[in-house]
Amino acid sequence: MTYCVGLLLNEGMVLLSDTRTNAGLDNIATYRKMFHFEDPGERIITIVTAGSLSVTQTTIARLREAVEDKDATPDTSVMLAPTMLKVAEIVGNALATVRREIDEKLSMAQGASATMIVAGQRKGGAMRMFLIYPEGNFIEATEDTPFLQIGEHKYGKPILDRVVKPTTSISDAQKAVLLSMDSTLRSNLSVGMPLDLCVIPADECKIGTLRRIEAGDESFRTMSDAWSHALREGFSQITI
Repeated sequence: MTYCVGLLLNEGMVLLSDTRTNAGLDNIATYRKMFHFEDPGERIITIVTAGSLSVTQTTIARLREAVEDKDATPDTSVMLAPTMLKVAEIVGNALATVRREIDEKLSMAQGASATMIVAGQRKGGAMRMFLIYPEGNFIEATEDTPFLQIGEHKYGKPILDRVVKPTTSISDAQKAVLLSMDSTLRSNLSVGMPLDLCVIPADECKIGTLRRIEAGDESFRTMSDAWSHALREGFSQITI
């Protein structure tokens, strides 16, 4: 299990992912779930993944292979696609193809599945963010719903529903996704640190901030403790 979240704001985009893929008393595996395709100043695409590791790793590998192919075309390479919508279509097609292939190999067992959030901007275009389903279809973040989640999302959704709007600042957005993750970490042991945080400022077409937050990170712990204290204080002040 995993938890990944992406925010689409007027000031830019903020994405956060955990790195746990297996959980158990004696079986915990850590793999990166955030990937970047970047030509600074021209194009930035960030993908976060949830689900079967075999599906997500193979899909990302094929996307990278297509980018490096000397015969790549705007229909095959996310770095040549004319729009972010086309990028979402390329990623969706790759994900669906890989999922079907692995499902065939695992036909005697439970099928493999995965979802992805694709966020990015090309020079001269708008910032866009999509949630790609296992079948390859997708939905897009909008002003009405400026955030997308994949994986174990239910614990971290309430704070996003209450505080995140397109006008939310990048600073507050980072705080919101980290508190959303903190709520998930506290409620589900299958989601775990370290965390990967990415900030993409609007119209810069490059990564502005890329941060790995390790277990025991002092600033994250301080924020988590402050949030717990604020919740307890707020709860004690409510009367019925």
